Order: sequence, then structure tokens, then C-alpha cells
Amino acid sequence: MKEQNQISMDIVNPKAAGIDIGSRSHFVAVGQKEEHIREFGVYNEDLKAISNWLKENGIQSVAMESTGTYWQALYAVLLNDGFQVILCNGKFTKNIKGRKTDVQDCQWIQKLHSIGLLSGSFLPDLQTEQLRTYCRHRASLIDVAADTSKKMQKYLRLLNLRLDVIVKDICGLTGLKMIEAICNGETNPEKLAELRNGNCKKSEQEMAKALETNGRKDYLFGLKQELKMYKNLQIQIKECDVEIEKILQEQIDNDHNKKQHYTDPKIHKRINKNTPKNIDLNLMGYQYFEGVDLLKIEGFSYQTLLTLMSEVGLDGIKKFGTAKQFASWLRLTPNNKISGGKVLSSRIPKGSNRLKIALRNAANAIGNLKESTPLRDFFHRINFRKGRVSAISATARKLGVIIWNMVVKNIPYHNPKEYLYLDEKRKLAVQKRLQKQVENYQFSADDFSFTTT
Repeated sequence: MKEQNQISMDIVNPKAAGIDIGSRSHFVAVGQKEEHIREFGVYNEDLKAISNWLKENGIQSVAMESTGTYWQALYAVLLNDGFQVILCNGKFTKNIKGRKTDVQDCQWIQKLHSIGLLSGSFLPDLQTEQLRTYCRHRASLIDVAADTSKKMQKYLRLLNLRLDVIVKDICGLTGLKMIEAICNGETNPEKLAELRNGNCKKSEQEMAKALETNGRKDYLFGLKQELKMYKNLQIQIKECDVEIEKILQEQIDNDHNKKQHYTDPKIHKRINKNTPKNIDLNLMGYQYFEGVDLLKIEGFSYQTLLTLMSEVGLDGIKKFGTAKQFASWLRLTPNNKISGGKVLSSRIPKGSNRLKIALRNAANAIGNLKESTPLRDFFHRINFRKGRVSAISATARKLGVIIWNMVVKNIPYHNPKEYLYLDEKRKLAVQKRLQKQVENYQFSADDFSFTTT
């Protein structure tokens, strides 16, 4: 009777170790006894000592927690020394309640990994990780530049210079010219208004009314400081663009299968002001994904394409066996909780990553489209039944499935209703307006016949 009640757990990884990552020390367990546990420091020589101790104990596989960024240096050392390293989410390695120490944590990780109860987190390859570093740093610079722009707008308002009323973007062509002139000591509103670009809707007279300053020197000093910081940030962003182009070009040049592809430029595709200007992302994206044109998806911007390349990469997408697994990793799949045959909850799991945010932004852009497309119609059907938030999540998930099928199965995106870009929309609108005018005046085709002399 006792034998029937016993449940045995088979050892899946007999030569396994568990590491509890810390900011100042790492605890390593190669077994469950006291002599099987050691504490190491975080310096480079300590990381090498961990690797040597694991080799002495015949360890082949190592599991560790993904604690902040402290795991990355040790992960690189162990990977280079030939260990099979599994990086685990901290919520899957939590110890029993009431027993929380570093020693018990590393023992618990080693035990779970030995019996095969831990699954590794997704990690991109080295080149994708390097590209991700540049792109994330660039995104942080853009966020700081946006804050600097808001501070410039605040100081302009305190100076009674209502530049935010007369121009759409104070960091645009007209706005920066005027701010620079103000910082150089120009106070004449008529001369400042002469710096307007020809595309501005406001007249020079109206601009001159909004550019009369109260002459506060303290606010002017703050404006000068913020303008200087904004210029420095723009220089740093351009330097990031150079490095991004360099690493993308290197990946394409080293792979003949990528380099052989070519696509025509999409002159009608709108370019956001935060999109890298010196990189042909249309051609590079087409070559990077080996002939897959993801920009054919309506609402899919250059920034979304760059986020996909830097966060997951081509090889990273292929690690997911199905489109459902890819959508689940993006946390865009409902987490159904069923008990007693009833669905208790079907909410999307908490948590987010940069690719999920980019796909949700693309889904929101699809929902704002004026013309009818399959994705836009799908968005509005969900929006009508469940609201816009659910529609954005559902469309973002559908985008993830489309991307996986395009990249992994090489299935081209087919839109039965052709999507028109901005310039094409304007041409079509002019044609419709002319046709309507012709119908109103009741002209016929014979009225437009011409004779040559």
C-alpha cells in the first residue's frame, strides 16, 4: 500500500547546477548537500572561478534566474566555456513560502532543473542582441529629446512666446529656426516671423502677434540650456543610426542569401520623424528577412520593422514552432482559466515587451485607416463588440500570426483590397472631385475632343 502512494520524480538532468544571481554575490549549488554549495563574488575572476568549479564537478547544464542585468556577464562566461545554460523567469523558481534564503534558492533551482521542471526564456542571437542594444539606446535618447522639447515649450510659454499655437511642432523646421534666433538675442517679432517656412498655415502677421516676449532673462537662460541639450541629443541619435546601419549591413553582406534580394523603393510610404533617415529600411528589411516584404502589411511602419529586427530577429522568430507560440510569447493570447467546465477568465496575461508595444501601435494605426481593408474591418468588428482596447490586442495578435507565417513559411501577404499610400489617396481624391464636377456640369466625352493643327 505504501509503494502505491509513492510518486517518483525521474532525474532528467543528472549533471545539473543551480545559480542564485545577486548584485554582489552568486550562490552556486551542484547538489543538495551543504558541501555542494558555494558563494562567489561578481568580479571577472570570480565568474571564471564559478566555471572552473562547475567543470571540476562534471556539470553540463546550468539553470539561473534572470535577475535584472546581473546575469548577463556570468551567462556569457558559461556559454563560452561550453555549458548548456538555461535562463529562467524568477516567478517559475520561487521557493516554498516561509523559506527564503540565497542558499535555499540555489538548492531549489538545482532541484527543479535536475527533474526537468524548468523551461528556458527566449534569448536572441549575439548579432540581434547587439542591434537591440543600439535600438533601445536610441529609443531612450528619443524619449529624453521629447522631454527636452516639452521643457523648451514651457520656457517659451513663460516668455510669452506662444510658438506652440502658431506651429504644429516647435521642433520642426520653423520652430527650431525661431528658437535659435530667440536664444541668439532676437526680440523683434516681425523678424522672427520672417523665419516661417512656406508650408506654415499661419501668416507672418499672426505669427508676429504671438512672438512678443516679456524679456525674462532667467527663462531665456533655461531655454538656451534646453536647446543645447536637444541639439546634443540629435547628434547622439544620428551616431546611433550610423551604428545600426553598420551592423545591419554587416549581417546582410555576410549572407549571400540575404544580399541577392532587391525591392523597389516605397516612395509613398510615410516616414515618421523618429525613423532613421540615413537607413533604407525598405531594402534592408527585405534583404534581412530573405525576400519577405513585411512593409506590405497596412499599418506596418519602418519603426515597427526595426523593432522586429532588433528584438527578435530572423533566427529568433524561427525558434517558435507555431504562430500560436509566437503570439503567446508576445503575451497577446488570452490566458483561459477554466474550472468546472466554465471559463472563469480569458484575460491577456500581464507583462509587455517592446515588440508587443510596437504591434499594438501598428494595430491602433490600422484602426484609424479611412479606407476599408481586411485588417481594418477586423479591427472595427472587434471594436463594435468589445471596445477599442480589445480590438487593439486582437489585431496585434493577428499581426503576430501574419508575421510568423510570412517569415517562417514564406507566405506573401495578400490584401484583396489594395492599400493606398498618402500620395495615391490624394491623386484618387482629385480624380473623384474632377469626375464629380464633370457630372454636375453634364459634360459628355465629345466635349473634350481636341483637334491638332
